[in-house]
Amino acid sequence: MPKKNGGKREINAPIEKLKSLQSSLSNLLLDCIDEINKVKFPRSEVNKNRDKSSKANNHEILKIKVPNADIKQQSLSHGFVRNRSIITNAMMHLGQKNVLNIDLKDFFDSFNFGRVRGFFIKNKNFKLDSHIATVIAQIACYDNKLPQGGPCSPVITNLITHALDIRLAALAEKYSCIYTRYADDLTFSTREKVFPEKIARLDNGKYAAGKKLKSEISRSGFSINDKKTRVQFKDSRQDVTGLVVNRKPNVKKEYWRTAKSQCHSLFRTGSFTKIVSDVVVEGNINELEGQLNFIDQVDSYNRLRQKAPLNYVYQFAKHGHNTLPLLSDRERTFSRFLYYRLFYGNAKPTILCEGKTDNVYLKTAIKRLVSAYPKLAKTRVNSETKKPSYDLLVRFLEYSKRTRFLLQLFGGTSYLSYFISKFEAQYAFYKAPKPQHPVLIVLDNDSGFYKEIENKLKKIETPTVYPVSLKKHDFRKADFIHVMHNLYIVLTPLSATGKDTMIEDLFDDTARGVVVSGKTFNPKDGRDNAKEYGKEVFAKKVIQDQRNKINFDGLKPLLDRMVKAIEHYDSIKNS
Repeated sequence: MPKKNGGKREINAPIEKLKSLQSSLSNLLLDCIDEINKVKFPRSEVNKNRDKSSKANNHEILKIKVPNADIKQQSLSHGFVRNRSIITNAMMHLGQKNVLNIDLKDFFDSFNFGRVRGFFIKNKNFKLDSHIATVIAQIACYDNKLPQGGPCSPVITNLITHALDIRLAALAEKYSCIYTRYADDLTFSTREKVFPEKIARLDNGKYAAGKKLKSEISRSGFSINDKKTRVQFKDSRQDVTGLVVNRKPNVKKEYWRTAKSQCHSLFRTGSFTKIVSDVVVEGNINELEGQLNFIDQVDSYNRLRQKAPLNYVYQFAKHGHNTLPLLSDRERTFSRFLYYRLFYGNAKPTILCEGKTDNVYLKTAIKRLVSAYPKLAKTRVNSETKKPSYDLLVRFLEYSKRTRFLLQLFGGTSYLSYFISKFEAQYAFYKAPKPQHPVLIVLDNDSGFYKEIENKLKKIETPTVYPVSLKKHDFRKADFIHVMHNLYIVLTPLSATGKDTMIEDLFDDTARGVVVSGKTFNPKDGRDNAKEYGKEVFAKKVIQDQRNKINFDGLKPLLDRMVKAIEHYDSIKNS
């Protein structure tokens, strides 16, 4: 792969089976690291949060600059470590006068088979039998070294390099500096006017690693890439692992400006360009989404660092669903990009349900009935494994705290009602070619619909019910409702006697009668939790886990309606 600053990086990617094995080893070793840290730092914030069963009590941000390691475990390595990232790495070096960056040369090549095997035999936290250590090294190593591209390689390098981290942290503390490592990228920072010579020194007008620092690195079996050694001063831009750290962790201005410009072009024309090796090429929307996600990750982290962090519950009570006034310029751009990607320039039909359990029901039903619904999914033979693979041809929106903040979408009919009411205005913002795929809102045909949405639809001129033989506002009997543009509503069919229905009613008595841990299913609120389980357990433990035993025929009328809506938009989208 080409490097940003020229040259090439060799990546050895494992085949599918080996990748799965190495990923399992990686997760197992990360669990081991958690156990080791729990013993070393029993009172640390990370371990306290891990032990708590209530998610509400978990901190979303770790206070990592701390004087007492007994309370807050040390933050030395930040790459490929749970609860650590390039953001936490950058956080350690905020507001410093000088920042030193050092790159270790041929980092992964420094870990050969013998070094990996020997670590697991000799290290006091492991002390594994030699045969087990050999198997671990055989799983992890390729061509007598840890390959760059292997899922378990970074975790093993962190384990072996931890001794170096401890020594460098002690050296940094001795000379009033802070030290962190992200894979092969070492960072030192200080509030002193100049770096102590033992850590960094001027050599012929260029900064180089100090004698003591160089000695410690060499002693651990590494060498320094002198070309990448640099010192950044307070009066210039300081960056650590790609983030600016002068005042707060932030992306570089030109990175944001490029992404914003590409979004502007996308919203106007439906495409954008980028420059690669001085050549203008067509941009990739997946790459752009990755860049915006990265920017938003940093912005979200900084919001949580505010002295008075944003209280979502309070702000929604104060502003209702309209949180746009709360968004920064970057958040507003990301919000519009997500709206474009999901609802305007969507590459496949987008499905919005009332909650996450509905997603589980429909996804599982489509997969089990795939041969009958070629508009919703298809199977094909994987060219690599020669085995059949499954492709979902619709996209289900997964709700999260960020979709609630950025899109005002979090499931439930009140959010979906607001989404419908603002759809025309949101749609009008974009000047790109018209959408090629519909947006389907799938709802229970019950009080939630007629209390929150039905009256709103009656106030809009555009909704049309299908079949057209129905009366104008006979929404609840419709196969589907074309609200406007590419927006549709699909309701669960009413019962044979014309009564309300919810999606759980479409499963037969056998499915709804499954006993889980001695409890029976009750989809309503106010259930007896000692004897009954709710929708989430039903979705995961019954529908998902026992899908091969479940009869999904009852969902066919609903899936048929979804297909009819998709086919209707296909017939009118170019007119």
